[in-house]
Amino acid sequence: MSEALPEVTPLLVLGCGLAALFAGISKGGFGSGAAFGASAILAVVIPPGAALGIMLPILMLIDAVTLKPYWRRWSWLDTKILIAGAVPGVALGAWLYTQVSSDVIRVIIGAVALLFVAWQVIKDRLSLGGHLPLWTGGIAGIVTGFTSFISHAGGPPAAVYMLSRGMDKTTYQASTVLLFWIVNIAKFIPYAFLGLFTWQTLVIDLFIVPFALLGAWIGVKAHHRVPERLFFALTYLFLIITGAKLVWDGLS
Repeated sequence: MSEALPEVTPLLVLGCGLAALFAGISKGGFGSGAAFGASAILAVVIPPGAALGIMLPILMLIDAVTLKPYWRRWSWLDTKILIAGAVPGVALGAWLYTQVSSDVIRVIIGAVALLFVAWQVIKDRLSLGGHLPLWTGGIAGIVTGFTSFISHAGGPPAAVYMLSRGMDKTTYQASTVLLFWIVNIAKFIPYAFLGLFTWQTLVIDLFIVPFALLGAWIGVKAHHRVPERLFFALTYLFLIITGAKLVWDGLS
């Protein structure tokens, strides 16, 4: 299902850099929920496999640099349960990736983007009836691992479980940082075997590292200062446009 990555040009590098900046801000300060939007945006203009391959090392770098500000402020029990489910979820995602075409992956990434926006719109109106039981974290973990592998979109299913557990803003943020640090490490080897890393994606990654680090720094600083509503309002708009375009392209 591989497609050739377009020639590495300054314009392509700039676009990838802006995507990395966005991912850094989201992961650094707003719970990782919308960080996958960077992959969705890239998948509009480059093959989805290349978009995933470019973003994974960048996401791993952001994970590493944002661990320290939130160190041990996570809920270890809840995070551990999610991780246990995420490992088989990653394996399931790797299997599906080998079975389908690039257009199917485009549709999946686009649909996840649209579903993410729909979930964010309705979640405040839903009553979860108190804390979800711990065993539901295993199910949420499987979905997290699967969607994370296919589209770097593990944030929403993890958030459904974590937010139902009554975490405060910082505990939730710290838990997502730890969770996706481990999940992204688990994704690296199958990504390599599937050929998602090439010399072109590596060159692009080297160029956009500063964007990612800047975004992570901004995200950590913005965590206590910028209203989440403002950040996500703009994110939703981009994801609606991007998701619809990917679904259209995939089905066409």
